[in-house]
Amino acid sequence: MAKKLLIAFAAMLVLSIIALAAVKPNFSGTWTMDRGRSFGMPGDMMQVLTITHKDDTLEVETKITQPNNERTIKDTIIVDGKEHEFQPPAPPGGQLPPKGKRTASWLPGETGITVTDVTTAQTPKGDVTTQNLRKWTINSQGELVIDSYVDNPNISYEAKRIFKKQ
Repeated sequence: MAKKLLIAFAAMLVLSIIALAAVKPNFSGTWTMDRGRSFGMPGDMMQVLTITHKDDTLEVETKITQPNNERTIKDTIIVDGKEHEFQPPAPPGGQLPPKGKRTASWLPGETGITVTDVTTAQTPKGDVTTQNLRKWTINSQGELVIDSYVDNPNISYEAKRIFKKQ
């Protein structure tokens, strides 16, 4: 009898661990960038993300603060693996806003998401296409980690932003 109870308890424990591991992360909340642990962006820039995550849609408001400059960008990310058009923000200096297409998918095991933006900007030297691949995960400390890989004909770079939930 004790052996059967032990086996049943072990089976419930394994199933509980599997169930916990299968829960999709929820990115909802207000997240403040940990500037000291983030890299690949202007040294004087701070960001605060306010995210509402419902089903496979993320409504993201990004507040960017730099000396003498503060702006807020609103965005929607649909995590369905399909390509969607989106409107990237216009660059500073009065240039025309680029055109964009975005694909967002769950990572294997639904442990996070990947977001791929392909934007085309009109420049005096012709159109420039940029690809930005971002990987969003929640680490073991409960922090939002966004790894970015940006490529265009003029530059390629990597950035990492680590956010703590308020």
